[in-house]
Amino acid sequence: MAEQYRLSITTRGRGSTEITGEIAALVASAAVDVGIAHIFVRHTSCSLAITENADPTVRRDLETLLQRWAPDGDPAYRHDLEGDDDMAAHARSLLTGVSLSVPFADGRLLLGTWQGIYLFEHRTQSHRREIVLTLLG
Repeated sequence: MAEQYRLSITTRGRGSTEITGEIAALVASAAVDVGIAHIFVRHTSCSLAITENADPTVRRDLETLLQRWAPDGDPAYRHDLEGDDDMAAHARSLLTGVSLSVPFADGRLLLGTWQGIYLFEHRTQSHRREIVLTLLG
């Protein structure tokens, strides 16, 4: 059995947005009792991650690391059609990933105590992002 949903999330620009609640609500309302929640973002300049949800400095530090690994405006980049953050955003998305799989049972995500699901926006401007959630059971 499978169910599929689409979520639209508007970001505030570069940074993380927790989406655990939205995903958990859909899992809770689903007819599938046990299975895998596959979460996929349909873009190449943002990504998904499961990370610490108790201390926001973790996400700020992750952003610091991403800035080091894929800095905006690097003169070696050739792809800059949409600005200095264009290629950096694509690289950050590649480094962090565009899909996640999370087990669920009895209408609940089986995340660890301090785990949350986040959409990471890698562009400096706000964007509307589409996420596809597929529940397989």
